[in-house]
Order: sequence, then structure tokens, then C-alpha cells
Amino acid sequence: MTATLPKPARQYLAARPGDPAWARPALLVLLAATAVLYLWGLGASGWGNAFYSAAVQAGATSWKAFFFGSSDSANAITVDKTPGALWPMALSARLFGVNAWSILAPQALMGVATVGVLYAAVRRSLGRTPDSVLPALLAGAALALTPVAALMFRFNNPDALLVLLLAASAYALIRAQERAHTGWLMLCGALVGFGFLAKMLQAFLVLPVFALVYLATAPAPLRRRVVQVLLAGASLLVSAGWWVAAVALVPAGSRPYIGGSQHDSVLELALGYNGLGRLNGEETGGLGNLDQDAGWARMFGAASGGQISWLLPAALVLLVVGLWATRRAARTDALRAALLTWGGWLLVTGLVFSLMRGIFHEYYTVALAPAVAALAGLGAAVLRERRLGVVAAGVVVVTAGWACVLLGRTPDWHPWLRPLVLTAGLVVAAVLAVGGRLPGRAAAVAAGAAAVVCLLGPAAYALDTAGTAHSGSIVTAGPRAAGRFGRMGGPRGRPGGGPMMGRRPGGMMPGMPPGRFAGGRGGGPGGGPGGLLNAAKPGAEVVAALKDGASAYRWAAAAVGSNSAAGYQLATGLPVMAVGGFNGTDPAPTLEEFQRLVAGHRVHYFIAGVGGMAMRATSGSDAAQKINAWVTSSFTARTVGGVTLYDLTSAR
Repeated sequence: MTATLPKPARQYLAARPGDPAWARPALLVLLAATAVLYLWGLGASGWGNAFYSAAVQAGATSWKAFFFGSSDSANAITVDKTPGALWPMALSARLFGVNAWSILAPQALMGVATVGVLYAAVRRSLGRTPDSVLPALLAGAALALTPVAALMFRFNNPDALLVLLLAASAYALIRAQERAHTGWLMLCGALVGFGFLAKMLQAFLVLPVFALVYLATAPAPLRRRVVQVLLAGASLLVSAGWWVAAVALVPAGSRPYIGGSQHDSVLELALGYNGLGRLNGEETGGLGNLDQDAGWARMFGAASGGQISWLLPAALVLLVVGLWATRRAARTDALRAALLTWGGWLLVTGLVFSLMRGIFHEYYTVALAPAVAALAGLGAAVLRERRLGVVAAGVVVVTAGWACVLLGRTPDWHPWLRPLVLTAGLVVAAVLAVGGRLPGRAAAVAAGAAAVVCLLGPAAYALDTAGTAHSGSIVTAGPRAAGRFGRMGGPRGRPGGGPMMGRRPGGMMPGMPPGRFAGGRGGGPGGGPGGLLNAAKPGAEVVAALKDGASAYRWAAAAVGSNSAAGYQLATGLPVMAVGGFNGTDPAPTLEEFQRLVAGHRVHYFIAGVGGMAMRATSGSDAAQKINAWVTSSFTARTVGGVTLYDLTSAR
């Protein structure tokens, strides 16, 4: 077959010396299947998270907006994250136009790349022997089929780039540990540093693990290891800090306001709203402690369990088994170093997610997916090498049993799947328990069957996720589970009660329409002004009104809250000012600044609606409320297509 292919293709498909002939074709099949899963029907989600899509649109129009991560091309305010995750999407939009595919396809390709990086890392840790191919393929498949991975690699949140960078940094650490290679270790630091530009301090959760693993296991004198870690730290600071320094050097009047901060500061954003505030729930300008399910079991709970925990019990068991099996190995043993790398990643990040008291969303758990999948692959290799059939049987029983628990949370969704997984798991476990007595080929078939049984549940959830459109700011994978509530609303993003209601007197605004909070599977109803977590979907009349005469103004309109503004901006292609930033609680602009802009005929319309004031935060600026009050008392309202507009060029 390969004889008919071009020479470069034949060379790529040819096996490396010592590899089975099927190794590389099998990897290509895995990557191709992942690409199909992540790319198929991708456009159904439309703008996905309109908050970030609007910033991508701005970056595709203005290089200044591209660099700073502005919400609009007129550069009023940035998104509440560093802009690294926006850059690949904005470049794609510049090349292929602003549309759903140009925004979401880079995310899907990042998912394929992450699977490939994880495969390479697991193989490397196992010595690149013929026996390392199947465990590496298992790890890659486990990552690709993790439901929350199938969600976030088909969505435009910053998590896709973050996970790719962290997986690549783990691979670089494994390469560095082999021969105490300074260059690879510095690359590891640089990749984590760039992860900061994708999602700020979350990228740094792996840092203590990576540093300790290298210091403990690298084959070099201790002094050299310390110097190398310091050099990697310097690489990290340069990679993460260059953009922060550049923003600090630009005068505030020459750049957009830093969204998510109260004092126009990137460091405040990183350490406060997106830093310690997420841990203790006291972020300034945020919505306070919205998560009452924090605790040791959060990753297994109704909200997060179906997203990430399918293989989590197995990963923890296999981590213990692997460390016990390598307890007598040399200090520099590559397998044990890999177990410590991925295991430390899983434990530290998982504990932070479990215990954090601030804003937490289920899709954050995608950061655990590479570690869980890698431990599954490495652990499978240990079980096979040590012929631990009874332990393997126990792992299959635990995994199948936990899958039945998770499937039991969606009892009306494919009810036949639960007994199938349980029965198949028990049968395969029984075969594995006596696997030492089976001939080699039969034992291999039993191992393959075990992998299929363990992946059946997450694969079903992943396929459901890929076949469902997702939009809004809060999304979840898989079918709706009993007892699962979005952090801002009801099941799968529908409106419902929750601990956030009544944080301040009044809770939701009177007359608040339903579906304005989370996006869930399909977002809230179309039309209307949009809300805190769901973008507006304006009709043709509103779009025509905003476009009429827009060239004479810097902003076609202003609206409270980034999601409200994003919907109108995406529909019109014109800059719309997000008053108050994401939550409507940033002091940008102040009332005086907004009045000067209106007096200078820089803003045409003010769009009335709940916007960022749908729920009041526990702290932050009330500038948006003052602006809203001033506009409604000073200008005449008119209704266009069900939306209330104030013409700011015509005072009452």
C-alpha cells in the first residue's frame, strides 16, 4: 500500500527502527479520529463564547486590539484575561474572515496537537520500546475521549491553549530529565510562562511539581540541577512577563483599560480577580463565593464528575501501583520521574480545584485531563510489564463501577449503556485475573477489551458533547445529569436557584427574563438585550439602526457588561463599548469619562438592558449604574425590534 504513496508520505509512515510496523499508522489513525471528533459539525456552536469571539473580531480588525486583547476594535477595555489565547484565533480570523469556523477550528487543532504531545511523552517515559506503543495510544485515546476535553477543544475559551502548553511543558520536562538538558528545561519554563498569557496564574499550578521532580530525579550533581531550575525560572519570567512589562510601559491614556481590575492594572488582575480571589472567593469586582460544593469530593460530585472523573479512580490507583513498582529503581529512573510529574500535576491541580472557594466552573477540569490520561497509559504499561493481572482486574472493576455511578446520574440517557459497561467490566476483569495463564495473543485481546470497557462511558459522553451545540460563558459536557447545576444557573445552564441569588438585596433584577445567565448546551433564548453570561442576539431592525450613520462615531453603541456588548458587536461588525467590563463592575469608563465621550459625539447609542447589572457583585465599582441612571434620565428611549435604544446625540 505504501509503495503507491509519495516518497515523503512513505518515509513518515515507515516505522522507526525497533518499532512495530503498525506503530506510526496507528498514531495517525488516533490523530485523525481525534480531528474528526473535534472538528465535525464545529460551526453549530456559532460564536461559542461570544465574549471571546467579540475580542477575536476586534483583534482581527485592529492590531492594537490584538495586542492588548481588547473587547472592541476602538479599544475601550480588554477582556478579563491576558490575551495569549486570543492570538491564534484572531490570526485565523484575519486569514479566513470572522466566522465560527475560523474562531473554533484553532481550538480543535490544539486538541489534536495535545493528544500527539501526550502520546510522545508517554512513549518517551517508557523508553520508546515496542511495548510502549499501546500504552501511549491508550493515553492519547483517553485524553481525546475525556468529555470535558471534547467540550473545550471545540470551544473558544482560553483552556484549550493552556492545556496544550502545559502538556508540551511536561514533555519538555521529561526530555530534560533524561540527560539533565538545560535547553529542554528552559523550554519547559518558557511554555509554562506563555501559559500565563493564556490563563494567568492557573498555568503556575504545575510549577512546584515540575521543579521538585527535576531537582529530585535529573542525572546531574545537585548544584547543576539548582542552577538549571533557576535558569528555567528566568525563562518563565521572560515568557510570562514581557507582555506585562509592555502594558506597564504604555501610558494608560494610550491603551485600553485592563478589564477585571479596579485600578487598570494587569498585576491586580492576575493576583486579585484571577488569582487569590478565585481561591478565597473575595475577588474585587467579582460575584463573590458562588460555589458551595467546594470540598475533597468536588471532582467526583454531580457537577464535575461526568466531566473528568471517569478514569480518575483508576489514575490514582495506578499512580500508587507505579510508584510502588519503581520504589527500588535508581534516583534518575525515567518512569518514576514521569509518574511523579503527571501524578503531582493531578494531585496539586485537583486539590486546588476541589478546595477553591471562589468562582469555579466545571470546564476548568480540562486541565486535569492530560495527567489522568498519562497515568492511565503509564499504569497500564506497569501492569503489563509486572504481570499484575489481579491488580488490573481490580482497576477495571473500579473503573466500570464508577462509570455505572456516573451513568446513573443520567438514567434516561441510553439506559442500556450502564448494564453493558458493568457486565463487560466484570467479564473482562475475570479474564484479566487469570491472564497469566492465557497465551500471549489472548492476553493482548483481554487487555484491549479492558481499555474499551474503561473508555466506553467517557466516549459516549464525548460523542454526545461533540454532537451538541454549546454557547454562552458557562458550558458543560455530556447529557444533563441529575443534580448538576451550573454555577450561574440551573441544570445545563438553564435558569434556576443557587447560592448566588440574593448576594445583595434583591438578587436578580425585577422582571429579569429567563435564560440570561449560563450558556449550557445552547444558550438562552435569542433576541433581547442579553445578560451577564449570555450574549444578545439582536434582530435585523436593531442591526440596521446601529449601522445607520455608524461611521461618524468611534463606538456604534455602548452596553453594560461585556456579553451584552459582544452580541451587538458580532452582529454588526462595529465596535460596541462594554461599560463596566465583564461583570459591569469595572470603573471603565467613569460617569465623567462617558459624559465627555458623549459630548464629543464618540458614542451613538446606549443599549438598555440588564447587562452586567443582572446580579450585583459583592464589591467593585458602581460606575456602570451611574452611567445607566444618567442616560435614562437625560435621553429619550425608543424601542427597535424589542430593544430599548437611547440616541446619545439627542438629549431630552
